[in-house]
Amino acid sequence: MSRNIDTRYTQERELSWLRFNERVLEEAEDECVPLFERLKFVSIFTSNLDEFYMIRVGSIFDMTLSKESHLDRRSGMTPAQQLQAIAQAVPPLYKRRDKILGSLNTRLRSCNVCDLKIEELDGSEKKQVERWFRGYVSPMLSPMVVNAHHPFPNLPSKRLCVILKLKREGEQCFGLVPIPKALPPFYCLEESGLRFLRTEEVVLEYCHKLFDSYQVVEKCVMAVTRNADISPDDEDYDVGKDFRTHMLKVLKKRARLAPVRLELQGNPSEEMQQYLCQRLDLPKEHVFLSKSPLSMGYVFALESKLPKESSAALCYPPYTPQWAAQLQKDEKMIPQILHQDALLFYPFHSMDPFLKLVKEAASDPDVLSIKITIYRLASTAKLAEYLAAAAENGKDVTVLMELRARFDEQNNIAWAERLEEAGCTILYGFEHYKAHSKICLITRVERGKVQYITQIGTGNYNEKTAKLYTDFSLMTANPVIGEDAVAFFQNMSTSNLEGNYKELLVAPYSLKPRLMTLIQGEIDKALAGKPARIFIKVNSVTDRDLIDILAKASQAGVSITMNVRGICCLRPGVKGLTDNIRVFSIVGRYLEHSRIFVFGVGQETKVYIGSADIMTRNTQRRVEIACPVLEPEIRNKILHYVNVFCSDTVKARDMQSDGTYLPVVSGSKEQIDAQAVFMQEAMCPVEANQQRQHKEKKHSIFSHFFEKFKH
Repeated sequence: MSRNIDTRYTQERELSWLRFNERVLEEAEDECVPLFERLKFVSIFTSNLDEFYMIRVGSIFDMTLSKESHLDRRSGMTPAQQLQAIAQAVPPLYKRRDKILGSLNTRLRSCNVCDLKIEELDGSEKKQVERWFRGYVSPMLSPMVVNAHHPFPNLPSKRLCVILKLKREGEQCFGLVPIPKALPPFYCLEESGLRFLRTEEVVLEYCHKLFDSYQVVEKCVMAVTRNADISPDDEDYDVGKDFRTHMLKVLKKRARLAPVRLELQGNPSEEMQQYLCQRLDLPKEHVFLSKSPLSMGYVFALESKLPKESSAALCYPPYTPQWAAQLQKDEKMIPQILHQDALLFYPFHSMDPFLKLVKEAASDPDVLSIKITIYRLASTAKLAEYLAAAAENGKDVTVLMELRARFDEQNNIAWAERLEEAGCTILYGFEHYKAHSKICLITRVERGKVQYITQIGTGNYNEKTAKLYTDFSLMTANPVIGEDAVAFFQNMSTSNLEGNYKELLVAPYSLKPRLMTLIQGEIDKALAGKPARIFIKVNSVTDRDLIDILAKASQAGVSITMNVRGICCLRPGVKGLTDNIRVFSIVGRYLEHSRIFVFGVGQETKVYIGSADIMTRNTQRRVEIACPVLEPEIRNKILHYVNVFCSDTVKARDMQSDGTYLPVVSGSKEQIDAQAVFMQEAMCPVEANQQRQHKEKKHSIFSHFFEKFKH
């Protein structure tokens, strides 16, 4: 690869991601966020960093082992240089997390939510904890001494473990006590409030009892992070073998992959660190010392233990996703969608209308078939039950199930088996392409006329995450989109990725070229002196070709606004190159996940929603769908949502030309939190609509973007 890579307006993707995760930490510092919610943001930051090392750092480690030279197209860095940059950027984040968590724990103690150490307990409390350790924890532990007869074990990724330096008869060795996943993450003391000890702290305190004949010289908690970036396409396996069986083997292999990070909680000696680096074959720069717990999933389990009065004071006020105002709850869904298109905006709207639609279709005598793509499902899923019921009722049910949805493989395998047993036809996608699209097609015949109801989404059919992620779900009876959906499923069942579609944009072949054509259309307008504007809302931007044409559009005078939640390798505001591009990120109560693409102004404005981010993996190595929003009322509704996103002055942060983020500077005294606005609009749709019309008429802060698209 040529070393002449233009990096004037691009940046390294991993460093961009780390800046996003730093934004998550900022939410943990925000005094406007309830205390326990701030603790949850620390937990989210921690799990994000875990996945970052397992996936991204793991893949870069793999690149360093390749004989082929490789330069990152956004930064010009080699894999070794990328690893070095990451190793320098991460330690300050650990220190910042330690400081934030220490402050939060101190303040939570005043609310009787206490993460305790053994030394803080009185005599009776210590006896209580020791009884729990002796009677419940100890029987589940498998302590081991590492010596010539017992080699250092292959510790599973992110499994907490106590490591000890031991001495006996002048000889020194090391001991390990892995903490089983079957143990609860904490132990609550038997009294009012929420006073608890994390399980690893209890094991750390009493582990000397497991090594009676040894003197414990030193001990601390450790966790190894392993590369989890397995691609089944890179594995050696016979295509004729059952794909589910292959995926089960891949999952077992994941726990044995090479270490990419070592975390130690406490103050381990240099000798202990060197010993572990040698055993794990890890360089010292990938060892991180932490005062914070190495696993923070316990925070979400703690929430259910909070007393009601504490929960009210420390957590967000509960919000129940609303039934969309345009749909009648007590009427059948199929006739309503046949009459008019409907848009759901999760989590502000409930997923129930879509689930009700599928449930009705399962028993509707006029429905012939249901076809759907599934990437992630909840462990308990009404949707899967309704699909199974439809098959059992004699409907033709086809499910394109992606078994390679990272970290959800086991769940998807189980659902595939359940649906197949019910009589569904299960397709497993393609050898080199993940099926990430979100589409459901219901085909029915009424009085001899074929009718299609097509649902296109920006997020997964996961009933749990639909309450946590912002996503769109469009339900339409448009016959052209329905015909495209028919063609899509026929193409998927015959492994044809190059099908032609009238309205749908389908990766890996037509989505990226069509997006580039739409961007070029705005360039042509700008060069002709006409108004030209682009809005894009995605999770990540890494595709170099699309980055370059967006920069070209900026240079032509196109006004570009991009709401990018996480990675953005395009740097805005670079003089002469990306001056006309604004990039901002929103991190708030809910995870921003919807994808929107808007091109043009006035009546010719084109609006698309879809499943793909602007990443090479999405545009070239996945099956993705973007769908045009053709109904004017729905289109205007999405443009209103776009306007609110662009007007956020509370949670939004503007990316600077160097890739850093700063709070949005607003000339208005009115503070706008987009997600809070959407909640209010969903709860009081009539009132919200009146207020919106009034504000737009008065040219409020909302109108500055809305006017761009509605002249």
